[in-house]
Amino acid sequence: MRWLATIVLAVFGGFAGAAAWDFSGFGGHATRDYLYAHPEVLPEAMGRYQVKQRQAQLAPVRGQLQTPFPGAVLGNPNGKLTLVEFSDYACTYCRQSVADVQQLIAANPDLRVVIREYPILRPESVDAARMGLAAAQQGKFAAFHEAMYALGPPSKATIEQAARQAGVDLAAADKAIAGGLYDSFLKANIALASRIGIDGTPGWVIGDRIIDGAVGSAALSDAIAEARRS
Repeated sequence: MRWLATIVLAVFGGFAGAAAWDFSGFGGHATRDYLYAHPEVLPEAMGRYQVKQRQAQLAPVRGQLQTPFPGAVLGNPNGKLTLVEFSDYACTYCRQSVADVQQLIAANPDLRVVIREYPILRPESVDAARMGLAAAQQGKFAAFHEAMYALGPPSKATIEQAARQAGVDLAAADKAIAGGLYDSFLKANIALASRIGIDGTPGWVIGDRIIDGAVGSAALSDAIAEARRS
């Protein structure tokens, strides 16, 4: 609708300056007067516009987003609903979100949580992410993921301890890591995050929504419910 295009233009120009826009192609003064009389339509129109932007942003990469490194999945690996989390083992907020994710999994038996290792905070983050993928390859990802966050910030000692607790074959993991087996996947994660506008951790993708930060289980539950309806 042409009036909706006008509303979006008004939003971007700032409502106070809406009269400065040329509305001649969208109904002239009638449209402008409508906006002044009904400013409440502006947030709704902007929300719809942002959803369409997100849809266009996510559509070309949705398949890549929802395809995990083999084994790097929490919850139901065959679940029909996918929540993607970009995380860093050095991230305090990611650590705080572990319980939220566990709660979501318990409440949603069909939820598949794809963990995309996004090691951006410190060099040890990369080491932990590599070990996480090695654990995933050995079918030990969930155990390593939980242990790594429980042990605190990543270091050589905590990474090795988490791997041992998870039952990872360290010799096989070290060999794969030394061979650079996981580096291309980590680089792809960083490129993917940049493409969809995620620049911190945790970052979440569910349905057509991209959510930044440790927003809590209630906000994520709302996003899951919205994704079910769409």
